[in-house]
Formats: sequence, structure tokens, C-alpha cells
Amino acid sequence: MNLKQNKQTDLKTAISTYVKPGCHLSIGGFTINRNPMAAVYEIIRQKIKGLHLYAHSNGQGVDELIGGHCIASLEIAYAGSGKFASTCIRFKKAVQEKQILVEDYSNYQMTLRFLAGAMGIPFLPTRSSLGSDIIRQWGFSSEMRKATPGLPDDKLKVMDNPFKDWCDTQKVVVVPAINPDVTLIHVQQADLRGNCRIQGLTFADVEQAKAAKHLIITCEEICEDDVLKTDSDRNQIPFIHADAVIHIPFGAYPTACYRYYDYDPRYLKDYAAMANNDKAHGDYLETFIHGLDDHQGLLELVGQERLKTIQADPETGYASNLDRR
Repeated sequence: MNLKQNKQTDLKTAISTYVKPGCHLSIGGFTINRNPMAAVYEIIRQKIKGLHLYAHSNGQGVDELIGGHCIASLEIAYAGSGKFASTCIRFKKAVQEKQILVEDYSNYQMTLRFLAGAMGIPFLPTRSSLGSDIIRQWGFSSEMRKATPGLPDDKLKVMDNPFKDWCDTQKVVVVPAINPDVTLIHVQQADLRGNCRIQGLTFADVEQAKAAKHLIITCEEICEDDVLKTDSDRNQIPFIHADAVIHIPFGAYPTACYRYYDYDPRYLKDYAAMANNDKAHGDYLETFIHGLDDHQGLLELVGQERLKTIQADPETGYASNLDRR
């Protein structure tokens, strides 16, 4: 392994190289925080279809991929964009109209599934969802599971606790590992080899990154080789997992990236209004995604004055005096 390997590339190349039609894709972030939006928009722009998507509790990224007609099936704990869409709009419509298949797990179960994948083990046990319909309601049929490479034969299994004589837990739920073909994450800092430093909450991004066969990283800053060696205990993802590193300031926009910028309430509010109407949503796709060459085009369309309003305060990590209505 070349420890000095430079993995920096451009986003178009990274997406076309690793994200293939029908592949199993995982995206990081949480609701409207640090979604890898530049990468999401590039997938939609390249019209990559039939994806099997995994997410922990995502919002804008999931909704836009579904609205962009890229997703065939989804495994997730929760899909919502805060107060702008407590349940993601295009997600909800696609489920109601049976355009996609969805299988749901608890938040903790999704984290355990990514963790199992990162650990290289086939499953992990939990008590999460015992007594709930998560155990009984399956989104994927046995026929689909058998016909789809990468899917386990069962959603989960309930089994006797082999140590029940030692503790009072009689049953445990066993959830299968997730090993995506590709994971997309957006981080604050990365170096050219793919070492990453996430500031603030990491959500399930670290586990998703380590569980994937290929990892695409977009970042706010590309750091010189020695920068991340200082306080190296703050680095969560080592270079061995990375395949591509792309420097894209505002790469999580319109979602937030802690200590760099807040979410854009105006964009998210306007998106929600357009997503509720098929024609308006079609116009949105053409204007804000397909009609632009790249993420920089979106930032230019929004304008620097707007971006200044969401710039993070260096002390709090969030935008000051931002009208969030």
C-alpha cells in the first residue's frame, strides 16, 4: 500500500467511477445536518438509477435522491428534514404510490448494522424493537431477497439469549450487517490520502465509512499532510478506507456543516413547497440540478449574499441571527 497516495479527484469522476446503476449506496449525515449534498446532486445529474440506499436518519439527501428517480429500494430508520418536512415529501409520495420499496429499522438497529459491517462480522444482537412491529413488518419479500445480491435472507431474527441464566434478558434481536458498495460522507477536514476529521456529532458516518467497499469523501478543507497529525485523536476515519477525496466548500449545502455554515431555511422551505407539487418539483430538478454543471453552479445561483447569512459563528458553530422561519 502506498501510504503517500494522493486520492484527490473531481466529483464527476468519483461518482461515475464508483456509483453504478443498481449498486448498494449509503449516505452519511442526519436529517438536515452534514448530508453529502454535492455528491447527491451529482448522482441525480448523472441519472444513475436503481440504487439500493441505506441511511441512518437522513433527510434532504434521501428525499432528493428519491425525487431525482435514483432509488429503487431503501433501508432506513427515519426520513425527515426537521420542521421543513417532518416526513420527507418525495419519500412519502414514492412510498404511497409504491414507486420504491422501504424496510425500516430502529435508529439503534441501523447503527448496529453499520457497526457490524465495519467490524467485519455478519450481525449484532440488541433488545431494540422487541415487542414492536419492526420485527413483524418486512418491506422486502423473500423472493426479492433471494433475487437481490447483497440482501440477507431475513430482515432480522429473534433468538434465545444464550446467556439468559446470567441475566434477565430472555430474547435478543439479531440484525444483519450492512456492507455498502459505496458510502458518501461530507466532513469538515480531510487530507489528500483520506484521513478525516469530523467536528461535532458524527452520527453513524464513521461506521458507514468503515463498512463500505468504497468510500467517497467530500470536504470543506483539504489539509496539508502534517495538520491532521496534530491532535490526531480527533481523527475518526483513517486513510485506509478512502477511495476518493473531493474538496468542495459548502458541499453539504443546503444542509448544515457544523462550525462552517448552518442549514439554509429559505432553500429548504422553498424546496418543501416545490416537492409537494409534481410539476413544480420537475421545474426544481431542471433549475437547481440538471440545468447546472456542478455544485458550484448551485452556489452561484443562490448567491454569496445568501451564503453569508448562514456562515457559522466561530464560537458557537452555528449562524448568528439566522431567520429560521
